[in-house]
Amino acid sequence: MTGEPLNQSTQSARRGSNSPSGLRGWSASSARRFSRVLLVTLALSLAPPLAAQTTAMRIGYVDMKRLLDNAPQVVAGRQKLEREFAPRDTALSADEMRLVEMRSRYERDNASMNRTEAEALRREIDAFDRSIRRNRDNLRSELKTRSDQELDRSWREINNAVVEFAREQGIDLIVPSPVIYASQRIDVTDQVLERLKRKHTGKASSP
Repeated sequence: MTGEPLNQSTQSARRGSNSPSGLRGWSASSARRFSRVLLVTLALSLAPPLAAQTTAMRIGYVDMKRLLDNAPQVVAGRQKLEREFAPRDTALSADEMRLVEMRSRYERDNASMNRTEAEALRREIDAFDRSIRRNRDNLRSELKTRSDQELDRSWREINNAVVEFAREQGIDLIVPSPVIYASQRIDVTDQVLERLKRKHTGKASSP
C-alpha cells in the first residue's frame, strides 16, 4: 500500500472566535505539544529490553489532528463548553445589539437634544461599551481556561487508548503527527479512533 506525504503543521478551525462556537477545533500548537508528550510516553512504556532489540521493530503512526478533531471524548467536551457558555454569550450579543441602537439614537438625535441630555447619553454609551468589552474579555478568558481543562482530560484518554492499542498489537513505537512522511501501511489512527468510540459509548451507557 502506498503512502502519502503529510503536512508538518495543522491549523485550528476557529480558535479565535468570540463565542462558544469557536470550540469546533483545537489549536495546532496543542496537537504538537501533546504529540511530543505522546512520543515520550510511548518510547518509555513500549521500548523493548536491550536483549530483545535485535528483532524487527514494529512502528505505527497516529494522526493527532484527526484524533483531536474526531474523538468522541473531545467532541463531548466541546459540546459541554458550548452549553456552559452559550447563555452568557447570548446575553452579551443582546447587549452589543442594544449598544448599536444607543449609538444610532445618539447620531440621529444628538443635534436636537440639549447639551445636558446629549452628554448624559454619550456617557451612558461609553460606560455600557466598557462594560461589554470587560465582560467579553472575561468570557474569552474563562472559555480558554475551561477549554484547556477539557482538552487535558480528553488527552489523557487519547494517550491511554494509544498506549493500550500499541501493547495489544505488539507495536514497539508509535509516532504521532506532524511528520514529514508516513506510509498508510503503518497508520493506526482509525483503529485508535474506533477504540476511543467504544470506550466513550461504554462509559455513556454505564449507570
